[in-house]
This record gives sequence, C-alpha cells and structure tokens, in this order.
Amino acid sequence: MDERLDLEVAVVGGGFGGLGMGVALKKAGIDSFVILEQGGDVGGVWRENTYPGCSCDIPSHLYSFSFAPYRSARTRYPGQEQILSYLRGVARDYGLREHLRVHTAVAEATYRENIARWELTTDAGQRILADILVFAVGQLHRPHIPDIPGRDGFAGAAFHSASWDHGQDLRGRDVAVIGTGSSAGQLLPEIAAVARKVTVYQRTPHWVLPKPSAEFGRISRWVLRTPGAHRLYRQALYYGADITLAPIMHRGWSARPAQWMARTHLRRRISDPRLRAALTPDYPIGSKRIVFDSRYYAALGRENVELVTDPIARISDNGIETGDGTHRHADVIVWATGFRAPEFLAPMSVRGRGGRLLHEEWSAGAEAFLGLAVPGYPSAFLIAGPNSFNPAGSNPGMKERQIAYIMECLRWRAEVEAAAIEVSGDAMRQYRQWLERAIAKTVWPSTGASWYKHHSGRVTNPWPASARTFARMLRRSPAEAFVAVPAKVPAATPLPIHYHKSTRATTTPTAF
Repeated sequence: MDERLDLEVAVVGGGFGGLGMGVALKKAGIDSFVILEQGGDVGGVWRENTYPGCSCDIPSHLYSFSFAPYRSARTRYPGQEQILSYLRGVARDYGLREHLRVHTAVAEATYRENIARWELTTDAGQRILADILVFAVGQLHRPHIPDIPGRDGFAGAAFHSASWDHGQDLRGRDVAVIGTGSSAGQLLPEIAAVARKVTVYQRTPHWVLPKPSAEFGRISRWVLRTPGAHRLYRQALYYGADITLAPIMHRGWSARPAQWMARTHLRRRISDPRLRAALTPDYPIGSKRIVFDSRYYAALGRENVELVTDPIARISDNGIETGDGTHRHADVIVWATGFRAPEFLAPMSVRGRGGRLLHEEWSAGAEAFLGLAVPGYPSAFLIAGPNSFNPAGSNPGMKERQIAYIMECLRWRAEVEAAAIEVSGDAMRQYRQWLERAIAKTVWPSTGASWYKHHSGRVTNPWPASARTFARMLRRSPAEAFVAVPAKVPAATPLPIHYHKSTRATTTPTAF
C-alpha cells in the first residue's frame, strides 16, 4: 500500500484499553490519532470470545469505565453480547469510529531516532508515523493450544474457546473439553445440556467460589433506582474487592475464609467423594486465577459428563488417549486451554533506540515500569502491560489509571519541550526492586505453571498489591521517573502536540 499516515498518536488495539485511550485523547483536544485494530470491530476479548455462556466474573458496575459507568438496575453480570454492545456504545458516543482502522494488524514498530518518532508497518504494508505509540493489546488474546502428539490428525472439528465454531451443532455428539479454567466453567453447563457426552480433561483443579446471581433481586433493583445508588455501589465493589480479595494473594486475613468457602461450595455441589477429591486443589487459593462460577460443579455431576484427570498421551483421529491407555471417543474437541498471556505484544516486532529488540530483552519474561513503559523505547507506552493485571478487581479500572498517567506523561513532554521522553534506568531499577519484593510475598512464586508466569519462572502478569496501591503509585509526577530524549537530528518542524500547562507539582525522585 502507498498510503502513509502522519499522526500525533497511534493506538494499537480496540478493546477497553484502546477505547479508553481514545476517549482521553479526545478530551485533551487531540484528534490526530488512530486506533489500529486487527479484528473487524472494537471489543477485544469481548468480540473474540463468543462461546456459549461467556460472561464476566466481575460485576459490570465495576467492570466499566468511570466516565461511562454501567447503570443497569436489573443485570449484575451481563453476558458477552451485552459487554460488546457497551464497548460499541462507547466508541459511538465518544466519536471514536472515525479514528478506528479495523482489519489492520501491526507487524513492526520502529523508533526512528533521527526524527524522534515511531514508524509502524502493518501486515498490508501501510506505513504510519506517530510521535506517540500506545500498545493496548491486552494480555488474554493469544489462544494457547498445547502441542499434544496427534493433535493435527484429529478428523473431527477442533477449536479454541476464543475461536468458537458456531457452525458446529453439538447436539447428540461426543465432545471433549480440554481445560478446566474460567472459560471451561462457563461453557460446560451449556454444551452438557445438548451433547450426548462431554469428557472434561483436567490437568490441575482450580479453586472455585460461588458467583452471585446474574440478576439483581427485587429489593436491590428498587435501591438502585434511587439517586446516587449506582455510584455508591461501584465504590463499595471497588473497596470490597481490594479489602477482601487482594489479601488472598498474600495469604492474608481473607485467604482462609475464602478457601473454606471454596471447599464448602465444592462439598455442597459434589456428593461423589472421588470426584470431590479430584476437584480439590493442592495449592493455596490465589496461586492461579480463582474461578467464580455457580454452575460448573453441577454440570460435572451430570450423568453425561465425565472428568478425566489422567494426563493426555495423544490425540487419535477419533478421540483422545490418556496415559493409562484408555481411549475415549470424541466427535469435537474444544480447547479451553487459556492464552499465551506472558507473550506480551507478540507477534509484533518492536525496535527501540540503538536497534534494540523488545522481544530479545523480554526473552526471560516481560517487565515494564508500572506495566506501561520500558527504558530504551521513547514515547512508547503500554496499557495492561507486564504485572498490571489485577486478579482481585476491575481491570478496566487499572487501565484507566494507566491512561491517566500516560496523558500526564504527554503533558510533561510538552512542558519540557522534549522531542521524546522515556522512563529512566534508575526509575526502572527502583521499581523492579519493589516489584520483586512484592511478588516474593505472594503465593505465586512457590506454585507451578500458570498463565501468571513466563516459562522461565518469572511472574509476569499479575499485579502483586492492591488496586489502591496501584492508583497511589500512578499519582506521582512523570518528572520523577522519565527523562527527555532528543532527536539525533533536530526536527525541522515544531513539536506537534501542545497541552495546557499541567498543574501537577514537580517533586524530587522518590524510591519505591
């Protein structure tokens, strides 16, 4: 393609992070930006995941933007279609459609030091120049399918839960579900109701906590119709999650009650002692992501559902063979095996100052200052980057905090009239030391493999403290952590981004 875009900001990704960034740019009076989305519409994981029963395990009063709060007085946990509709509404209401480029996948991003700008190349060959680059691709969008012998020789239909094949009619068929995480917990009750038989292959059991009803009761609906009730409910959810769920990750005060509640839920739902034993984890609660679901155990208790805990040895053309030599027939295989979450920004090639390659620097596990900036990559930011996934609360809220900080960085760049800015090595070292100490206090380092960890063993995905701590750390001035980076050859034109002077006071650097 010969078309070349010249912009102030390029945003990669059209999910919660990308849309939130677009709204922030609009509010700052910046219209020279694009949102590059490799899919056919906005929505991110909520566009991609269309499996039966797909919904969010966070109440949507909290799982929504603060500037566009969810305010249903009837539905507590909307399904995938409702969440996608919400995101489409945000894009429409805030004028983001005109900035959206769908079916546009970024293949390469290179920092051009002579002009202090980023050059992006899409899969179609289009070139995009931008002063600021924001990656908002999230963590849960690269499906993981284990490399099991015989996988490619299966004669039936096989698909990942994030790429659901709606052309497959599962009625009266033998279905194999590989995996027992959150997606499996949601889809199993739906397919068990129509399939002839469902065989669930479990590698590791998960701690499961009951999920409240998706619909509010009559009294709650009445209360939510009173002025200010939605705002108070959102605040209660935020502080409640931070106070009760976040300590679980540190074996804090709520870990024992939560584990007792999970065991009680299992005991009440599963009467078979053998099945109950197979579903009981041998690791502390919080080591892997907790599953919030009230239908999963009931589905496992159905006569047409079998739980298999023996490891899979191979896949044949018509079924799955486990390590004990048993072969079970399957017409369809559903991979509910999660995502390659530690592979941040893959498969994009990102090249910073001096030709450094980000994927090489992250070969032992990704890291970024507060999950949003990396030394050596000027004026490039991440939303939902390494160690910024909140396992105990709202991730749209975490992204909003990062977006607000990125906007402060852009204002500071304009104030100091810098060609570009980047996080300093000293700030990154201080943050890394704090992060390592914080992670060491959690349950994650001592437990086995999960999507929280890189294959090297480094914990790369979850945030190891409370959401309030994250907010507090992002209230600091960028002047404490960022430095100006000049162009190697002075630009011939003035800096294109102008802001009103920030009222934030500049303070001396503070260690984490």
